[in-house]
Amino acid sequence: MTASPAAGSSLQAALSYCVRQVRSYDYHHYLCLLHLPPPMRKAAFTFRAFNVETAKAMDVVSDPKTGLMRLLWWKDVIDKVFANKLVEHPVALALSSVVSDHKVSKHWLKRSVEARINDASRDEGAIPETSAELERYAEDTQSTILYMTLQAGGIQSTVADHAASHIGKASGLLLLLKALPHHVNKQGVIPYLPADVAEECGLLTWDGGRSEVRMDDRLPDAVFKVASIAEAHLHKARELASSVPREAIPVLLPALPAQVLLDSLRRCEFNVFDSRMSRGVHGVSPLWYQLKLNWYAWRNKY
Repeated sequence: MTASPAAGSSLQAALSYCVRQVRSYDYHHYLCLLHLPPPMRKAAFTFRAFNVETAKAMDVVSDPKTGLMRLLWWKDVIDKVFANKLVEHPVALALSSVVSDHKVSKHWLKRSVEARINDASRDEGAIPETSAELERYAEDTQSTILYMTLQAGGIQSTVADHAASHIGKASGLLLLLKALPHHVNKQGVIPYLPADVAEECGLLTWDGGRSEVRMDDRLPDAVFKVASIAEAHLHKARELASSVPREAIPVLLPALPAQVLLDSLRRCEFNVFDSRMSRGVHGVSPLWYQLKLNWYAWRNKY
């Protein structure tokens, strides 16, 4: 049975919404997705738009409880989508179409939103205890997008999955570092530097039985240590490149924006409050970023 013209128009509007959301809120990845084969773009833009919606949930509200309720709503949406129930939201409509067209794991979608729910449920100002905890959060929120895109493209490769894991972890860690000024302005504390790194750099303080990260001149040292973990993940991902199936390489192109962000942090001596970090795309001009991205895509590299 073919879809009615009205249903087709509604789906097209939903997909257009997904593309606009990614372009507006995740521009560096938007440009990456344009290098995917056309049959994979629908799924990829839908997954990225889902990530935008869940990532924004806590930022667009003044009351954290409202943001948490929004995340719980998205968790419920996943169950409804896989139960073939209609949800009147553009991203949900697009997700329903992708799930019906491709074999996509419900587990990865659930894992991504549950990671954000757990993060939102932490006490205000609480920080991760270890770097490994922060890496798990990065994988749950970023690597899962790559896992699902590989699935939607019918690419079954353990090596590609391993590379995607490393790239997602690197990207997630670096994006959390870049967002530190935003969180400081909003919450007045530094929420995404792990306690073990903060303690090693002499930045860990205790307030009312709760650990916090002190703001002083040693903060770039802590940022450097977390960025070094991300750099190690990028290195491991690229070590696998010769064994990654050729058709998987465009999916792994997000390694490039992660590298650009890492290089910008290095130029700013890991001072995330340096104004240069907010310029252009990850601290470089949009034209330079696009040229570098096109060069990597043309050479079939990530």
